[in-house]
Amino acid sequence: MRTLSLPAGGEMPVLGLGTWRMGEAAGRRAAEVAAVREAIAMGYRLIDTAEMYGEGGAETVLGQALAEALRAGDVRREALFIVSKVYPHNASRRGTPEACERSLKRLGLDTIDLYLLHWRGSHPLRETVDAMQALVAKGRIARWGVSNFDIDDMQELVPLIGSGPGCAANQVYLSLAERGPEFSLLPWLRERGMPLMAYSPIDQGALASDDALQALAAQLGMSAAQLALTVVLARPGVAAIPKAVRSAHLQENLAAADLKLDAATLAELDRLHPPPRRKAPLAMI
Repeated sequence: MRTLSLPAGGEMPVLGLGTWRMGEAAGRRAAEVAAVREAIAMGYRLIDTAEMYGEGGAETVLGQALAEALRAGDVRREALFIVSKVYPHNASRRGTPEACERSLKRLGLDTIDLYLLHWRGSHPLRETVDAMQALVAKGRIARWGVSNFDIDDMQELVPLIGSGPGCAANQVYLSLAERGPEFSLLPWLRERGMPLMAYSPIDQGALASDDALQALAAQLGMSAAQLALTVVLARPGVAAIPKAVRSAHLQENLAAADLKLDAATLAELDRLHPPPRRKAPLAMI
C-alpha cells in the first residue's frame, strides 16, 4: 500500500475504510464487525470513524472488530492508522478531551492516530487547537487535524498553531463529480505537505451507475466505481476512505490503490467531469 507522509511525522496509507452509517442498527452490528474484520484481513490499515457516526455506534463496531483482530493476531496495533473525529459542539477546551476519552473507550484504544475536528462550530478555533495539542502532549492522540475546512478556514487556523504540533490533514468531500477542492484548497495543502483525505470518493456509490463511466471502465477492465476511486487516488497528496461492507467492494477498492491511469484516460475523465474553473463553496455531505 502506498503511503503519504504527514507534516506532523509518520505516514498514512492512501486508501482506507470509511465507517459512516455503521453502528446505527443493532441488527446489523455482527455483519458490520465482520466486514471490518474482513477488511483488516485483506490488508486495510487506515480506518476512519467519528463520534457522530451512529452516535458512537460506529466507534463501538470498530472497537469490537479491532479487539477481535488484535486478539487473533491478524494485525499489530502499530500497523493500524485509526482516525476519529470530535463533534463541533464538543470541541471546546474542556469538551474536546472529554469527547476523546469517550471515543477511546468505545474504540478500546490507548491512542487515536489522527483526531479531527469534524467541521467548524461555535467554539473558537483557538480553544480546539489548544485542546488538540494538549491531547498530543498527553499521548491520547498521535496527531490532530480538521475536516470540512476550506482554504479560508485553513488560513485562519495556521496562525493559531504556534510552536505546538501542527495540523496533520484535512478531510473533505472530493470525488470525480465533486472536484471543487482541486481549484485552490488542494494546491494549498500540497504546498504545505498536508494530505487531503477524500470522503465519499465514489459519491456514496452514485458513480457506480454513471453510464459514461461504466463504458470507459469496461474498456479498461474495471468497474465504474473502481475507476472513480482510482482517479481520486491518482491525485498527488490525496488519500481516500470509501465505505464498503461487501467482500467484492472491499476487494475492488483495495485493488484501486495499485491501478494506474494513462494520460488519454485522465483526459477523457476530465471531459466527462471537468475540473473546476473557479472557486466554489466547499461541498459537504
